[in-house]
Amino acid sequence: MIALRRAVVLSLTAGLLVCAVVAVIGSPGDIAAAFAATVVVTSVAGVLTWRRYTRPALTLAAETRAAAIDDDGRRPSTTGSGLDDVARAVQRLIDAHAARGLALGESTAMLRAVTDALREGLLAIDGRGEVVLINATAQELLRLREPVPFPVEWLPRERALRDVIAAAQNGQESTDIEVQVGDRTLALRARPLGRIDGKAGAGCVLAMDDLTPRQRLDAVRRDFVANVSHELRTPLTIISGVAETLDDDAMPAESRKQFVQMVATNARRMQRIVDDLLDLSRIESGGWLPNPGDVDVRAVAQEIFAPLREEADRKGVTLGLSLDGGDRVYADSTAIRQVLSNLAENALRHTGSGHVTIFTERAVPDDDTPAGGVWLGVRDSGSGIPPAHLERIFERFYRADPGRSREAGGTGLGLAIVKHLAEAHGGRVRATSMVGAGTLIAAYFPPATPRG
Repeated sequence: MIALRRAVVLSLTAGLLVCAVVAVIGSPGDIAAAFAATVVVTSVAGVLTWRRYTRPALTLAAETRAAAIDDDGRRPSTTGSGLDDVARAVQRLIDAHAARGLALGESTAMLRAVTDALREGLLAIDGRGEVVLINATAQELLRLREPVPFPVEWLPRERALRDVIAAAQNGQESTDIEVQVGDRTLALRARPLGRIDGKAGAGCVLAMDDLTPRQRLDAVRRDFVANVSHELRTPLTIISGVAETLDDDAMPAESRKQFVQMVATNARRMQRIVDDLLDLSRIESGGWLPNPGDVDVRAVAQEIFAPLREEADRKGVTLGLSLDGGDRVYADSTAIRQVLSNLAENALRHTGSGHVTIFTERAVPDDDTPAGGVWLGVRDSGSGIPPAHLERIFERFYRADPGRSREAGGTGLGLAIVKHLAEAHGGRVRATSMVGAGTLIAAYFPPATPRG
């Protein structure tokens, strides 16, 4: 605009001088012609100046404003305008701004990836009381899905949590503060950020560990130790008492024989508990891996039924086979024997009369059971399991009828072993039952995986 004004002023000045000279030495017609020529020259000079300087300058200003808002990759087009140096300087500024923005974006993405990879929950609160950073673990622990930034008031309202944050914002560091948030127990550590100009209300960083799995594991460990102690205490007490009784030399031979039989029975029971615990520990720890192959279910069932026939005949129980799903299962043969042995013995233990049947059936394809898999299990016509107990029968040492199970010789670990053996093959277990009508327990074994 300055260049345009200068060109116009110069043109007008020159025109007026020409008009003045013409007025002195020329006629009125010459004066009019000179004035018209001055107007034309001035207009042409203005247009040329607009095209040469003013329009490129306005374009450069517009593109600079656009780049300040959003760099869309456009370059200032001022070639030949005399503003090339200015355009190049502006472009260098735009490029530097874009590079800083790209670097900032990469740093932000890297920070987000690193914090999201942490098993520890992490969030940062600025001096205005807004959460400006929260990683995926903290979102899960606090059940938050709001995008940052959001007010600190949106965090859970547990008083202990709010007290820790308030203390950190006032410059007090807190470590290992246990807080109950919903159904989770969290260990909090809060550290204040640097104060700005010494003012109160600075931001803080809050880290949190989920103690809930550790507490559950401790509870399971305590229950396990208590259950093992309880299971072993009874046979040990019997053996100890019988040993003291056998010390009496005057005991009749027949009574002595009965007591010796009691010792042997309870010793075998303890051996079974120890063996089952070792098997379960080996499977759970990954120390045992299945070696799958085609297993003849019919042949395995005959092996399983052989030692059970005497008791089954005594109780009036029929041992049968129903192989609607085929007589072959792709699984580890030792695991199949253990699964069927535990299920058949458990079924016969709780069946007074009727039947105990080993069966196979083809799995109906769904999300958990792809086509080609087989359900292998045992169904009986026994006493059944109450619905309240059905979901827990695969837990270690869990018994729907503790007294009866122990009297019958069960260890309380058989179904837990069945569950873990099935899962080691990539399968699962299911159980259905009706009190007084019988129970069905089965393990799913996936089809063979084609070898590439």
